[in-house]
Amino acid sequence: MNPTRRTFLTTGTGAVVAVLGFDLRTAYAQSRELKIGRTTETRSTCPYCSVSCGVIIHTIGDKAKNVTPQVVHVEGDPDHPINRGTLCPKGSSLMQDILNDRRLLKPQVRRPGSEHWEDIPWDRAYEEIARHIKKTRDETFITADAQGRTVNRVESFAFTGGCTDTNEFNYLVVKTMRSMGVCYLENQARV
Repeated sequence: MNPTRRTFLTTGTGAVVAVLGFDLRTAYAQSRELKIGRTTETRSTCPYCSVSCGVIIHTIGDKAKNVTPQVVHVEGDPDHPINRGTLCPKGSSLMQDILNDRRLLKPQVRRPGSEHWEDIPWDRAYEEIARHIKKTRDETFITADAQGRTVNRVESFAFTGGCTDTNEFNYLVVKTMRSMGVCYLENQARV
C-alpha cells in the first residue's frame, strides 16, 4: 500500500495524528481555500425538483464586462434552511449540467423518414411549432361532448413541464394551455 498525503489525512491515521496533538482543522480549511480561494460565490436555488434546495455556485473571472465567468465548483448552501448544505445526487451533479459539452444550444428537427437530426434557426423552430399546434388544434377541437354540453377542449395533444422550469414559467404555460383548451397538462408548479 502506498499512502498519499490525502489518504493519510482522511483515514484513521489522521485521527491518530490528531490524538498526538496536531490540529488538522487548519489543514482541512487550507485545502478548501485552495479550491475556491479566488472565486465569486453566488447563492442560488437548485433547479431540479420542487424542494428548492440552496446551492452556492463558485465562479472565477475578473468581473469585466467582456469576460464570461467560469463555473468551477457547486456545493450545497449550509445556511439555507431547507437543505442545510446537503444535496441529493441530482443537485450534487449540478456543475455537470452547467458545463456539459454535449448540451444542445440550438433547436434541432428530425424530418419524417429522416435518419438524422438537423439544426434549424430559432425563428424557424418557433414558426414550425406554432403551425403544427394550430393545425392540430383546428382539426381536433371539441366544442361539445356526447350529451351536447359545451366543453371547448383539445384532447389531441398535451404539455408536460420539466423539473428545471420555474414556477413563473409553469404559471404562464398553464394559462396558455388552458386558453387553447388543452386538458392534458402536467408540471411541477402544482406540487
